[in-house]
Amino acid sequence: MPILPSEYNPPFLFKKSHFSTIYNGLWRKISPIEQKRERIELSDGDFLDLDWSYSSKITNRVVILIHGLEGNAQRAYVLGSAKIFNENEFDVCALNLRSCSGETNRLFRSYHSGATEDLDALVQYILQTKKYTEIYIKGFSLGANLTLKYLGEDRTIAKEIKAAIGISVPCDLHSSCKELLKTKNIAYALRFKKNLVGKLKKKQQLFPDKITLDDVKKVITLKDFDDIYTSKAHGFHDALDYYNSCSCLPFLAKIQLPVLIINAKNDSFLGPECYPYEAAKQNTNLYLETPKYGGHVGFYGRQNITYTEKRAINFFNEEV
Repeated sequence: MPILPSEYNPPFLFKKSHFSTIYNGLWRKISPIEQKRERIELSDGDFLDLDWSYSSKITNRVVILIHGLEGNAQRAYVLGSAKIFNENEFDVCALNLRSCSGETNRLFRSYHSGATEDLDALVQYILQTKKYTEIYIKGFSLGANLTLKYLGEDRTIAKEIKAAIGISVPCDLHSSCKELLKTKNIAYALRFKKNLVGKLKKKQQLFPDKITLDDVKKVITLKDFDDIYTSKAHGFHDALDYYNSCSCLPFLAKIQLPVLIINAKNDSFLGPECYPYEAAKQNTNLYLETPKYGGHVGFYGRQNITYTEKRAINFFNEEV
């Protein structure tokens, strides 16, 4: 599919990558929406917490929202999406990945960029217990990579899944990691590391036979975290093996339903390999839009509705 042109042209301040990223991540406020929490049990003995919000009209359409690294279903970018979907006759199931709902998950493992088994468990749960005939998925950053990997894996995708959209997708995890380790991103990297190490300390207390305090102290960078915990807890040899195995880039060619990727060219989290131009040209199901501006999960829009929130509504309505 040819690369899509982009009409996104924000006000001056929001043309700056960091301002756009920080505004939507920390400063943006969404008027409260009613979310109802539901917990589902997983086959491995763990759980997922879901935060549901509903259209004012009965609908057969539901959107699964999947947050990014150290996010949750109460982040502004998730709430903003949920609100506009609800206003356009979609119900919303906002997934909190393992350990991201405010409660530590039960197992030594947690969530990661390629844990598609959890997304599949959620899809199967919806199919078995709800009455939706159309399922859509919108992922952000880590959640977007997970979504696209899921759709391109060697599995039977439920016919009810109609389309998906990925925002600020780190299609090549190693490329993204290298960007996050650069000086320009030090504030973000430190914030991520602080949160991740905090959770790791709780894991160490629960599973002292699997990880030691000395191991925790060795986490200096985000790559260290993936070498010491993510890879070992989830069956990978090391961080590089994890990145290579879980990047969605190799899976894009096999996606067989409409997918839109929106990656800003000024996204400081994404390296060159995260812009899958060739994959989009070769797969008629894959649409790629690379606006000049937007930052990472930014895309400021007027009336407190982001550009990508509007694009998602239009894309899903077009693909019905």
